[in-house]
Amino acid sequence: MLHQIHIPKHAVWLIAFVASAAVQPSSFHNKTSASEPRYYEQREPGQSKLIECDVAVYGGTPAGVTAAIQAAREGKATVLFSFNRHVGGMTSGGLTATDLGRKDSIGGLALEFYNRIGKARDYRPSAAETLFRKMLDEAGVKVLLKRALQSVEMQQNRLVSATMETGETVRAAMFIDSTYEGDLLAAASVSYRVGREPASAYDESLGGQWQTVSWKNVYQFCRLPLSPFVIPDDPASGLLPEIASETAGKRGDGDFKVQAYNFRIQLSRGDDRIAFPKPRGYDAERYALLAHFLNFDERVEWRLDYTTAALTDGPVQMRRGDSNNAGSFSSDYVGGNYRWPDGTYLPGSFAKTSPPRRGLPMPPRELYELRERIFQDHVNYQQGLMYFLANDPRVPDELRTRVRAWGLDPQEFKETGFWPHQLYVREGRRMVSDYVVTQADCESRRVVTDSVGLASYPMDSHFCQRVVIEENGVQTVRKEGGFGHGFAKPYPVSYRAIVPRESECDNLLVPVCLSSSHVAYGSIRMEPVFMILGQSAGTAAAMAITEKIAVQKVDYPALRAKLARDAQRLTWDQTPVHKPAKMLTGLVTDDKDAQTAGAWTAGTLSPVFGPAYLHDGNTGKGEKTATFKISVPQPGTYEVNLLYVASSNRSTTTPVTVSVGDEAKELTVNQRKATAVGSSLGKFRVNDCLMVTVSNRNTDGFVVVDGVQLLLQPQ
Repeated sequence: MLHQIHIPKHAVWLIAFVASAAVQPSSFHNKTSASEPRYYEQREPGQSKLIECDVAVYGGTPAGVTAAIQAAREGKATVLFSFNRHVGGMTSGGLTATDLGRKDSIGGLALEFYNRIGKARDYRPSAAETLFRKMLDEAGVKVLLKRALQSVEMQQNRLVSATMETGETVRAAMFIDSTYEGDLLAAASVSYRVGREPASAYDESLGGQWQTVSWKNVYQFCRLPLSPFVIPDDPASGLLPEIASETAGKRGDGDFKVQAYNFRIQLSRGDDRIAFPKPRGYDAERYALLAHFLNFDERVEWRLDYTTAALTDGPVQMRRGDSNNAGSFSSDYVGGNYRWPDGTYLPGSFAKTSPPRRGLPMPPRELYELRERIFQDHVNYQQGLMYFLANDPRVPDELRTRVRAWGLDPQEFKETGFWPHQLYVREGRRMVSDYVVTQADCESRRVVTDSVGLASYPMDSHFCQRVVIEENGVQTVRKEGGFGHGFAKPYPVSYRAIVPRESECDNLLVPVCLSSSHVAYGSIRMEPVFMILGQSAGTAAAMAITEKIAVQKVDYPALRAKLARDAQRLTWDQTPVHKPAKMLTGLVTDDKDAQTAGAWTAGTLSPVFGPAYLHDGNTGKGEKTATFKISVPQPGTYEVNLLYVASSNRSTTTPVTVSVGDEAKELTVNQRKATAVGSSLGKFRVNDCLMVTVSNRNTDGFVVVDGVQLLLQPQ
């Protein structure tokens, strides 16, 4: 007997679905304890229930949270399903070093979240989930956890209902797929792709394999001739673990590989830190390639942070709070996730775009069980990596000691052994609709007029494969697929990219696995953007219900007016929102008045002076300069300050040249350190003018330029 539950229009239910990711090793153990992280917890069906509502949101990601809140605020009865025990996706699952891009491109509920939590970066994951739950409660949203999609009912091109493994069937007027993987859109037989299109598909310079625009020497084993074989230079001995036996494709070829996933672990140096655990089935030889690299050349400097300088590597990032991949052999499990998105992987490469896929290649439960194995393999890999670095005698003593000074934060993820419950699924399925966002959109060579939000983070892909190549006549190992390429300004994301083709489904919105190329998705895939698009999807869903029309038929001018009412930022000609800069004494020249060469990116997170600053995106090393030509009001001796805010991701080797008359002084500035305004470049006698030039040549992190300050010294 089907038990029916009707949700009143002004009550809101939220049932959250969050999907995470991973791959499976030969040493994998499928048994996990209650204190260990899990992706999938199978639930036997209970009493059948029918839930009727206006909007069903499937995905407890930040996009799902904002979509549900917005639909509720529009007066629609809303249901959100969460696959695991949490809401908030990566924002509450460890990714708190937020990939903001331009902060002043963020509006609406996303900005409300960051304002209420008190900071845009480095908050606690648990605090993020607490705030999400509070915002949901305030909107009248009820949260139901551990719901997994089992099947859907379609009538022609309309999604009628979705049934969970629990036995609950949700019948709604509108559905929103806010999962990281796109499980609902696939179940509804909406077109999608997995992997990388060839460069020719959308004429993208970053497309396909072996692009040469960005990251040529980033995390490539310092370009050292490291042998990929168990016995160095002996192919008969076999490949070292974690090197693919599959041959890579040609430059520009597409494939079905997916950029690497990892866990964003929370670290602490406190006395109560949790020692890195030794995972079950630990095999130190899994990290033999890293052991070879650590001992290959004594000139290599291990930074334990992001770095792009020659002969430097992480091999991991270690910082208080969220710590990420940062090396040639690091926390990203390269090649371990290919089957995560839809359960399939076909080796090989192709020069012509493959046709989109439709439907589910395997039953949902089988896919969830596969993902659980992949998830546990990622846990094993990354826990094993940290244990190896902290304990293995092949790790140089000095590095091992530095790693052991860190541990897991005892205040986070207590219920899962202090390990994040969410795997960072950087990319799953990508819908194919009537509009596909591409590199041309990111670079504003194509600008849409139906914006539902701005994206501003550089096009960013983590590596997709680690392979054997021949370089300078020697067989060695290199990674492929990574890039980080900036652009001049934020760009609008088309409404058409978050709705399917009407012929496929007319009542579904997709704010996470939206219609985008792999290249453009590298920019869009950031948590603030998901919040932005989730809110816009909630607004559009409510409008489609009110007007009794397909989501593709929503009147865009009316949608735009509602989004603007709710403080969404839709174009880049609006007054920016930024933290007021300091009032500075002396003669101050802002970065906007500098003469620049190369593609600098504007940032607004914490400017010292003016509404913004410039940064090099940690890319295009040697290609970018910013030159200030400053005339002084009177002759005298001036202290010259380079303005910027210090951070751990900044360059320690920023070249600066101060020129006065025919004399030039060359300096190196460590931008990880600063006074209240930046760094003093010294005192100079200036009669009429001077010139300050900042370069990103051979730098080992982000180069930031916010201006130059001159302070006249007393006689």
